[in-house]
Amino acid sequence: MRHYLEKRANLVRFFAARLNSSAAAEDLAQELYLKIAALPAEDEIQNPSALLYRMGSNLMLDRLRQERRAGAREGAWVAAATTRLGDEEIHDEPPADEVLAARQRLNLLLSELNTLPPRMRRAFQLHKLEGLSHVETARAMGISVSAVEKHVSGALKTLLSRLG
Repeated sequence: MRHYLEKRANLVRFFAARLNSSAAAEDLAQELYLKIAALPAEDEIQNPSALLYRMGSNLMLDRLRQERRAGAREGAWVAAATTRLGDEEIHDEPPADEVLAARQRLNLLLSELNTLPPRMRRAFQLHKLEGLSHVETARAMGISVSAVEKHVSGALKTLLSRLG
């Protein structure tokens, strides 16, 4: 431990020169300290400087490999979520303003839905929001299929007139 404290500044410079980042070098020096502190105290170390630099180099290589793998995963994700048309990237995700507008429309729809009569609202929810067929909705509500059709149609007309 004493040897680490004596060599710490040199280790940080060593790491910073290789990583091009003093912050990453400081992080690596801290990680090395934790590894050194975890070593058994009774172990006789012949060349403490060599051990420090070897352990530090190994930690640095591990970190670089980890960053490379993370970069490859990120690249694969971007490639999967992006379509190219010539030199132009077309992202599969809608722009943030469209997402916000859609959420606002959904919230408005849900608030208007709550103003419908209970049976009409329930039929609409089961059929349009939960994806049940007219027959399944009729069975779930204990009413006829034609009543479900009437409720869903009425809900659609009402909602369209209120929401434009």
